[in-house]
Amino acid sequence: MKKRHEQKLIILSIGLVIAFSIPISLLFNSEKDTFGYPMILIYIFAVWMVSIIISFIIVKKYDE
Repeated sequence: MKKRHEQKLIILSIGLVIAFSIPISLLFNSEKDTFGYPMILIYIFAVWMVSIIISFIIVKKYDE
């Protein structure tokens, strides 16, 4: 894998650390429910799913 593709994965990791930090996560801690689930759970699993998809695309597309 080339250096620039490794850098993309590092940037993704830094973004996830920021997205899962306590102050950002608590922005979604509200009384509002979506499909019967609290917003914080929807946020955590949505960010997690998007990060898996992005990392899969990076690895699959640029695996050399």
